[in-house]
Amino acid sequence: MEAQELAKIHGVAIHEGNCYDETTLRQALKGVNGIFVNTNGLAIGEKAEIYWGIRLYELSREFGLEHFVYAGLEYASKLGNFQPKYRCSFLDAKGKVAEYISAQPTTPMAWSVITSCGYIEALSEVLRPFPDPNDPTTLIFAAPLGSAKCPLIYLEDYGAYVRWMFDTPARSNGLNLHVATEDISWNHVAASFTELTGKKAVYKDFTLEEYFNLGTIPNPDAKLGHSADPNDSTLLTYRESFTGFWNTWKDGLTSRDYNLLNEILPTRVKTVREWMEKTGYTGEAISVLKDYRDRTVVRKVSDIP
Repeated sequence: MEAQELAKIHGVAIHEGNCYDETTLRQALKGVNGIFVNTNGLAIGEKAEIYWGIRLYELSREFGLEHFVYAGLEYASKLGNFQPKYRCSFLDAKGKVAEYISAQPTTPMAWSVITSCGYIEALSEVLRPFPDPNDPTTLIFAAPLGSAKCPLIYLEDYGAYVRWMFDTPARSNGLNLHVATEDISWNHVAASFTELTGKKAVYKDFTLEEYFNLGTIPNPDAKLGHSADPNDSTLLTYRESFTGFWNTWKDGLTSRDYNLLNEILPTRVKTVREWMEKTGYTGEAISVLKDYRDRTVVRKVSDIP
């Protein structure tokens, strides 16, 4: 269904096949000038994500592409001095590929990396609020963050940054651009929601153990990489990877140059409150990620502490 909708857009051609299959990729790369690469580590696992990120760069060079743009994430383990509390397979995989790309020459093929974070739209899905079991008129925004801030990015702005990279190679070639809407306090999320909707909301800080009991991740001890070999001993569990994910933000390991982002995209959404107002955010569930939609999770509010 998604492919049929995309095919209606002027200039879009659909290639049927596996995007992690070299035969398919070779067909798709014929006659292409530029490529935006965003692999899915939550599906294919860390090893495959590293392999295909590098292989797609190599194939792009082989086919004479002009510009290679890679969707990266923070190399959490490296930022945390390789301490295990920051180990997150889907962050680290993209971070490793970004380092490989950053070591390549900027000719004959230009390269750019857009290093992002969580999607702000996840506030309508995996990060959406739920009713307080003790007071159903109050919604709880839950995260294991303490008083720390977590960056999120508005997807429409993300797309605009990628467009800028292709349109402005004189500036974007050789650039690893770290993007976000803002570094967001979850107290501010709850307060902004109440201001705009009139509905009571609070932020509740959970321990990691409590967070994994919420039901957002249905089986925290399952291997992360649902399309990978479940017997692959290198796969981390959801619990292990998302522990590293949340610790990375909680301990403030990352940073972004918001002045540069304002210069590149003056029209960008700059706060979570602005995003809520712009999109008419209600806190209700809206599908964002195909993986999440295909593996629907129903929260058991009665089980929430």
